[in-house]
Amino acid sequence: MNAAETRALQGALREALARGQGAAIATVVGVRGSAYRREGTRMLVLDDGAQVCMLSGGCLEAEVVEVALDVIASGEARVTHYDLSEDATWGLGIGCGGSVDVRIERVDLSDPVTAAWHAALDAGEAAALAVPLGGQGHVLVRPDGEVVGTLADPEVHAFAVAQARERLGLREPRAVTVRAPGGGALFIDLNAPPPALVIYGAGHDALPLAAQAYALGYEVHVVDPRAAYLTPGRFPGAALHDLAPEELGTFAPPARAQHLVMNHHLDRDRVCLAFALRSGAQYVGVLGPRTRALDLLAALAAEGQTFSAAQLEALRSPVGLQIGAEAPEEVALSILAELMAWRRGYGGGFLNGHAGRIHDAPTHGAAS
Repeated sequence: MNAAETRALQGALREALARGQGAAIATVVGVRGSAYRREGTRMLVLDDGAQVCMLSGGCLEAEVVEVALDVIASGEARVTHYDLSEDATWGLGIGCGGSVDVRIERVDLSDPVTAAWHAALDAGEAAALAVPLGGQGHVLVRPDGEVVGTLADPEVHAFAVAQARERLGLREPRAVTVRAPGGGALFIDLNAPPPALVIYGAGHDALPLAAQAYALGYEVHVVDPRAAYLTPGRFPGAALHDLAPEELGTFAPPARAQHLVMNHHLDRDRVCLAFALRSGAQYVGVLGPRTRALDLLAALAAEGQTFSAAQLEALRSPVGLQIGAEAPEEVALSILAELMAWRRGYGGGFLNGHAGRIHDAPTHGAAS
């Protein structure tokens, strides 16, 4: 799930619990073959049948809601298998050619592990939740080493904690089901801070980029020395930084941020590019043709400013996928499509003719 989906689900859950409603979370814990979503996708189901977020394109939701209502009533978590193949005799016959396992559990915030997990989801903090699919209990692990909860089997508990810590160290953590000692299935759900995007420049073409990035769950920062351009009305949901180029030293961008230089002003772009390259970011994009980025680097070199090979490797120019984008909204789509592909390890090409699982792709170094 992306951060925007998690934000919507958690907000609806808080409101429902405040009203005294019962609720369950349905989570995809296993995928074989082709399916619409992958492991870790969640859906909220309330005791009146309402749902928030989706596990599929609409294929499974009605079936899952029925099971979730039973789980809310009984309090007993369940794992349900759904066959999506077209010729399934007893399956759903949806024609996706795969199958999914969905774990459905009633939300009980009196349980310390559940409470800690939902607090991490609310705050956008990194955490891993390990759940034995064939047994009872769960355990939460934080990046700082804190462990909340204990599994009954000491060997499985140690394995779960080790697996959770390892996967929390990945740059793009993903939920996964693994085989635990003794042969049981262990699901490891993961939450990570939302991706961050720093936009240098608050011009007209930054508006759709910031809006679309926020809708996709990004933590958006906009940097510009023109206070009149930096208003919540123009950039809803974004953090606004009224900073002249010489004041950038006071700005501390998130370590996980990707940076995009688009001031449309050579002097500001030059200073912002140098700052972004030295920030340690793995992605620093410059809007415009390749020659513009090279000219900026040449101007910096003339000032005596040089950069390491690792810093220059982060430079992306031109930015975006080649989709023929012209209007600002189209350019924003192109840029964010590239950012998503880059973060998740995909090449950004056409899916047409791809014979395997749609979500399978070689992972490049930046996403590992």
